[in-house]
Amino acid sequence: MADGRERSRGSLAARIATVALLAACAAPPAAESPVTAAPPLRWGGDAEGGAPFVEADPANPTQVRGFDVEIAEAMAKGLGRQAQFTQVAWGAIEASVARGDVDVGMSGLEDRPALRARFAVSLPYFAFREVLAVRPADRARFTTLASLAGRRVGTLGNTLAYTLLLEAQRQHGVVPVSYDDDVHPYTDLVDGRLDAVLLDHVIAERAVRRTGGFVVLPDAVGTGRYVAVFAARDRALRDSVDAVLRARMTDGTLADIYTRWGVMDSAQGAFLRAMVDSLGGTTAGAAAGASVSPAASTPAASPAHSGSARGATDALRAYLPALLRGALLTLAVSVAAMLLAVLLGSAIAAGRVYGAPPLRGALTLYVEVVRGTPVLLQLFVLYYGLSGVVRLPALAAAILGLGLNYAAYESEIYRSSLLAIPRAQLEAARTLGLSEWQLFRLVRAPQAFRLALAPMTNDFVALLKDSSLVSVITVVELTKQTAIYATNVGSWLVPGLLCAALYLALSLPLARMARRLEGRWSH
Repeated sequence: MADGRERSRGSLAARIATVALLAACAAPPAAESPVTAAPPLRWGGDAEGGAPFVEADPANPTQVRGFDVEIAEAMAKGLGRQAQFTQVAWGAIEASVARGDVDVGMSGLEDRPALRARFAVSLPYFAFREVLAVRPADRARFTTLASLAGRRVGTLGNTLAYTLLLEAQRQHGVVPVSYDDDVHPYTDLVDGRLDAVLLDHVIAERAVRRTGGFVVLPDAVGTGRYVAVFAARDRALRDSVDAVLRARMTDGTLADIYTRWGVMDSAQGAFLRAMVDSLGGTTAGAAAGASVSPAASTPAASPAHSGSARGATDALRAYLPALLRGALLTLAVSVAAMLLAVLLGSAIAAGRVYGAPPLRGALTLYVEVVRGTPVLLQLFVLYYGLSGVVRLPALAAAILGLGLNYAAYESEIYRSSLLAIPRAQLEAARTLGLSEWQLFRLVRAPQAFRLALAPMTNDFVALLKDSSLVSVITVVELTKQTAIYATNVGSWLVPGLLCAALYLALSLPLARMARRLEGRWSH
């Protein structure tokens, strides 16, 4: 009996031990739980910017590569997290950081006082030089910004280069031309639309390899540094990332990354050494990711604010003239494009009503193609796609593009108005001996115009707003000026309200005049 009980206890103990062993094997190690539970480090960048910053991997377009990609991965690894890339338009990276869409914004963001005033900014991790690019024939005469007096110089908006061009505009009469990307300035330079381009040396060197047809001058017009941007509420995360960046500077990781991407030179090496020296040199704490004091992680202190109300008033006073110029340009472009649309739309409508079958078919095809494709695409094709055939000035391309687009819509309004005139009136006019031209001029057209007046007014108001799209071909109209204003002050509230008020000031008088004409002609 005792032996049986002992065997039973032994069997039970063995089963318990087996179950415990299986449970231990199935459960994840306790030490791995914190790593597994750590959230990813979400970073926002713009793959449209291309190499060497961020670009889609040719071998796997769902992945990105570039030196900013590798630096973001080094940051995440130092924090014990995984890097998670989020595609954000370059101009919207700061707004996405502020909203919390991403934890950190990168992709060649420049260190500047306005950025530090609104965000927590990392240690500078890359030094760049602003360099001029010119056509080979102009290498000898266009060597400085002063030598480009009265000339068109392209760059990216809201950058150090754009600020330098604005200063050169005041001092030397240089004409800055703002772009939304860093590709078309160089193609416009080669095509003769620009006399020079001022941008970061890494962008210029990439463009000359990709596009060709121009040279990059060796002398730097200015210098700046790239930083990672965090929301103001994430200063603790910024400090942790600064510790990782400091460690990667001291152990040579950043130098290796820059060498792989072909952006390491003597100036970059000197910058990295100076950064390490300014942070106290190489220490075991830095290599281990020790914390960095806020003073050390912020080389340039944020500028002091003089009262939000006064600052907003000063900003409004500074930008109001530019907004008014943008409003006048918007009105001029809209009026010219609408006149073109009315004239061309009338001709198309008449051709579709009175023309021969082949003409009606061709005009119908035009209307359907134009109405079925985005006006933004049409502007790109007209300005950039046809540059090898015809090099339209930006303003002419804007007026022509909007006019051709709205002509299709106007033609349908006029055609339906012409067809709305009762057939009995037309037959009565013919019975009285009127010719077709007299019938059109005296009977059909006046009534059709009265019917078309209201939708014409609506189309003009719509065109006034669609004129904001012409900024993609370097026409700086009201909305573009507002975007520059909003970016610099860090808020869309006041700029947006002011922009809306200006649009209303442009459109409401037109609507009032149209209602008065309708009331007068309704009798």
